[in-house]
Amino acid sequence: MSKDNEPVAIKKYANRRLYHTGTSTYVTLDDLAGMVKRGENFLVTDAKSGEDITRSVLTQIIFEQESKSGQNLLPVNFLRQLIGFYGDSMQSLVPSYLEYSIRSLTENQQKIRDQFAGSLGSSVFGVMEEQTHKNMAMFREALSMFTPFPIVKTGEEKAETTDAAPAKPDEDIDGLKRELAEMQKRLDKLAR
Repeated sequence: MSKDNEPVAIKKYANRRLYHTGTSTYVTLDDLAGMVKRGENFLVTDAKSGEDITRSVLTQIIFEQESKSGQNLLPVNFLRQLIGFYGDSMQSLVPSYLEYSIRSLTENQQKIRDQFAGSLGSSVFGVMEEQTHKNMAMFREALSMFTPFPIVKTGEEKAETTDAAPAKPDEDIDGLKRELAEMQKRLDKLAR
């Protein structure tokens, strides 16, 4: 902002060029968007008529920002609702409500960022990382059932698995044979 807190004068000529009177240079809508982001105040006037056209130039800046890829700030439903207020009895309340809402968001944006980062930071990512480790361990265990070669486990995976000694293949087969024999006996009883 200028030292005396007066807005910088920008003149728009008939050829649609914008002239920054403070720097005596032509500027673009992107330059004006940068000024807004830096908190610099300006007033755009039509060079011929002297009419204040700041609102329409700011609207043009929003339109250009919205048309850039990945820059959509205004959802379609919001735009539809906003258009619906034109000519409505509530039209006079909308500007002050929007101004209050955006001012509140601006004043609290750092607090919101901190809360969002805090809630997502350690807790969610820690849980996700832990679940990923568990899923990988389960995947390796399942994969080991279908491979004839032993899978070498890392130190972490060894710690995650139980300390029980794995059964030998001969013991597994003998156990299955016993269970099969028991089931056969039950079936025979049921058939009689």
